[in-house]
Amino acid sequence: MKFLAPFLFLLPCVTVATEASTLVVTPIAEHVYKHESSLHVEPWGLVAGSGLVVVDGQDAYIVDTPWTEQDTEALLLWTEDRKLNVKGAVVTHYHQDASGGLAVLNKHQIPTYASAQTNYLLAQKHSAIALHNLPQASAAIKSGVVETYYPGAGHSKDNIVVWLPQSKTLFAGCFVKSVASKNLGNLEDASVDEWQASIHKVLSRYPDANMVIPGHGKEGDLSLLHHTVELIKIEQSKAK
Repeated sequence: MKFLAPFLFLLPCVTVATEASTLVVTPIAEHVYKHESSLHVEPWGLVAGSGLVVVDGQDAYIVDTPWTEQDTEALLLWTEDRKLNVKGAVVTHYHQDASGGLAVLNKHQIPTYASAQTNYLLAQKHSAIALHNLPQASAAIKSGVVETYYPGAGHSKDNIVVWLPQSKTLFAGCFVKSVASKNLGNLEDASVDEWQASIHKVLSRYPDANMVIPGHGKEGDLSLLHHTVELIKIEQSKAK
């Protein structure tokens, strides 16, 4: 990618050393860090999942939690070591790879946000819910810094994407597959027939995105959304 190579060189990847932690935090754009953690999930084995820490001055915003409460605690230690004040956290859907650390964030009295649909689905699982419902399809955790959009169903009925206007970064989470993905992965809660239309809404809304970050795998550009559409078409052809 063409942006911020010197920045990335100066701030290397950091592995957070806490007991039983798998957390790795890596700078990917100016004031934007990717956190990655792993969990053994049947039948896929060890699965790495990604989220973000967005820095705004001395404030920080978390996008999706790590898989586990242990790794979420480790992420909070990472922000504490850098004297960052975590002002809020948003989860993009109700699966554990996005919401598994909500209880920890709530315990630390960090404002947590999710769509009403995500909170409903979390409650159905008897999981911790976010403290605040996002008020509408398009909302801002902090205007001009962390903004959310619900494009429609895809990987799950409740999946949202997160837009970072300052770096033109789109966190698409599990709604989008990495270029290395050969299939759509976990389809247990997917709406395959609606997914393609939802992808096109995102493409129309964010045509100038510099970077797209999937929930699993390597970040890329808008080609990740087009790749996901091709995978959707393949999945649909199997059903015929």
